Amino acid sequence: MKQQTVIGNRIIGADQPPFVIAEMSGNHNQSLDRALAIVDAAAAAGAHALKLQTYTADTMTIDLDEGAFHIGDPNSLWQGTSLYKLYQEAHTPWEWHAPIFARCRERGLICFSTPFDETAVEFLETLDVPCYKIASFENTDLPLIRKVAATGKPMIISTGMATVAELDETVRVAREAGCPGLILLKCTSTYPATPANTNIRTIPHLRELFVCEAGLSDHTMGTGVAVAAVALGATVIEKHFTLCRADGGVDSAFSLEPEELQSLVVETERAWQALGGISYGPTEGEKPSLKFRRSLYIVRDIRQGETLTAENLRAIRPGLGLAPKYLDFFLGRKVAQDVKKGTPLDWSLLFTE
Repeated sequence: MKQQTVIGNRIIGADQPPFVIAEMSGNHNQSLDRALAIVDAAAAAGAHALKLQTYTADTMTIDLDEGAFHIGDPNSLWQGTSLYKLYQEAHTPWEWHAPIFARCRERGLICFSTPFDETAVEFLETLDVPCYKIASFENTDLPLIRKVAATGKPMIISTGMATVAELDETVRVAREAGCPGLILLKCTSTYPATPANTNIRTIPHLRELFVCEAGLSDHTMGTGVAVAAVALGATVIEKHFTLCRADGGVDSAFSLEPEELQSLVVETERAWQALGGISYGPTEGEKPSLKFRRSLYIVRDIRQGETLTAENLRAIRPGLGLAPKYLDFFLGRKVAQDVKKGTPLDWSLLFTE
């Protein structure tokens, strides 16, 4: 049986509203003031958590701008630069972490981060993070997985590019190293991702296969994919977030703006509320509407002994008479008393035969 996962003051599970994470990534554009403004905007939009990334260019790669270290893919948002320069531009200075964490606490946001090497884990432990996120590109870095799991904190792992065999190995290592709660996020590691390449039907399969919570790390535009993911049982939604895409930045092109994040929070919760359970028959809320069904009514004044016909007996609203299924039974029969127009049909109106 899977154990309940708790992050900060939030329980993660199917009986709770989706846990919405705003990913700042490099959208601070190397301004601490902008980073703090992103925190404020995420809180105002109703997000539950804000996530950072903790690395430096030197912990990610080496300073070369040639061969595999040069981003030459013409379809990449970052084409024409080097990996090192990209990470220099995108990284969140480590000295900013404490003030960002403090602002999150002030605004009621859970704050945590994605470490990319062991030094980042050691640093984040000094900030008492409530959980850790593992990025898709690191989900096969088993030494990093062990290091994070050994902290005893819950782990959220993006599954982008990973095969079932690789995920099985990652999950086993995390659990064996002490991870107390695991959440796997379906992720497509393209930027942006297309809905057609997102395959969110994987989410319930992840949950069942690895006996853990499952969600979505979403790089598509808009909120539709995330709402659909909740309908499939996603309990965590992570989206990149910026103040304004027009301001630019390494991840701005596929990030939500404040109004969109607010819509995401509202609509994913509505999707979760709508799931309910398997239900037939009127709900408590529907019972007052039963009177608006059709039922059989006398629609003309008729005298005792007169025959019921299609002209004086019809199925109309409201629903206070007998059900329309009895119409054929009554047609051609005689009434036992005078009946006024607008009287709901009932068995007592017939002669006893």
